Amino acid sequence: MPSTLPLGDPAPSDGLLPAQAVDGSVDRAFGLYVHIPFCAVRCGYCDFNTYTATELGGGASQDAYAGTAAAEVSMAARVLAESGLPARKLSTVFFGGGTPTLLPAEDLALILRRAIEQWGIDDGAEVTTEANPDSVTPESLAILKDAGFTRVSFGMQSAVPHVLKVLDRTHTPSRVPQVVQWAREAGLAVSLDLIYGTPGESLADWRCSLETALSYEPDHISAYALIVEDGTKLAAQIRRGEVPGIDDDDHADKYELADQLITEAGLGWYEVSNWSRTPEQACRHNLAYWRGDDWWGIGPGAHSHVGGVRWWNVKHPTAYAGRLAQGLSPAAGRETLDPETRNVERVMLEARLQSGLEVSALGAEGRHQVASLIADGLVEPHAAFWGRLVLTLKGRLLADAVVRRVLPA
Repeated sequence: MPSTLPLGDPAPSDGLLPAQAVDGSVDRAFGLYVHIPFCAVRCGYCDFNTYTATELGGGASQDAYAGTAAAEVSMAARVLAESGLPARKLSTVFFGGGTPTLLPAEDLALILRRAIEQWGIDDGAEVTTEANPDSVTPESLAILKDAGFTRVSFGMQSAVPHVLKVLDRTHTPSRVPQVVQWAREAGLAVSLDLIYGTPGESLADWRCSLETALSYEPDHISAYALIVEDGTKLAAQIRRGEVPGIDDDDHADKYELADQLITEAGLGWYEVSNWSRTPEQACRHNLAYWRGDDWWGIGPGAHSHVGGVRWWNVKHPTAYAGRLAQGLSPAAGRETLDPETRNVERVMLEARLQSGLEVSALGAEGRHQVASLIADGLVEPHAAFWGRLVLTLKGRLLADAVVRRVLPA
């Protein structure tokens, strides 16, 4: 969740949604995202809306945050009901950050319990928390499991000490297998997040990280190319020449290696940056984003989407807590997407999935481009022939360029 909020229309103080949000909602899944904006240390590459304890003033204490987030959960349930949305149980819940597990496990359990009280939860629902390897214990993971969490996503990032140092990560590589074991003993599914393309990371370094991560036999792996965001510490270091810049060819080589090794280890790709051991172990919460389902985002700066209405909360934890204390919606702004914009977003997101995009979703020019995409080796010919646009490995490397070719100018 980038820290800069988008421009948009003013959001009503009562949070009520327009009639458009109701249309078709009975056929859409409903999920919850909970943003925990706290970190022990700000990583040099991170542009997310996060804060260390020393950056926060009064009214935004970590101790009070669970109660504040739970208050937004209750408000969200009321707003959806008063806006005419049908009662829907939660299909997925995802705690992200920041570092959610910087809060006591009991606090995360409190927020989840409030959400289940308000909406109920589907049998077999996916409930995930992100975690840093040095922010959990066997006891905290057991508490999360007992509270209803089913899955933990550890920010491993790399197995190489000098790469972790550039990223300002605080854990040591030896900590990762330990926490994976603790999570498995607690009965939680395990995902590992990796980052490639860090300045100074060699291809051999990246191979080491991949092979090490795979040796822990995770249920799921995410591998993301490092993006250098303006305003971050890392961007300043590159600008001053203290560390080398980012190289697109290096990213491509590392992605190809990731796909090779992860696939050989028995995990299948289902989204450009994500692989799972079985289709059932794909991250269902993220799939809901990519497929345009409904979700409510809890927390400062969190984004929500219901039926083509998208809104985002005020950014700072103090302002967020203050608005809820006054009984006001914490939304800072929102936008109502027209059909054309919704279809463009559908193309941009679904084209990244292994399941592909229905060619019929494209305009005339986009459908005309499919043959040339096949000729260029960017799209699977048989999938496209049968009416779905599915990217090849080369297409995944150039996913954004593929999307630009099939969208209207």
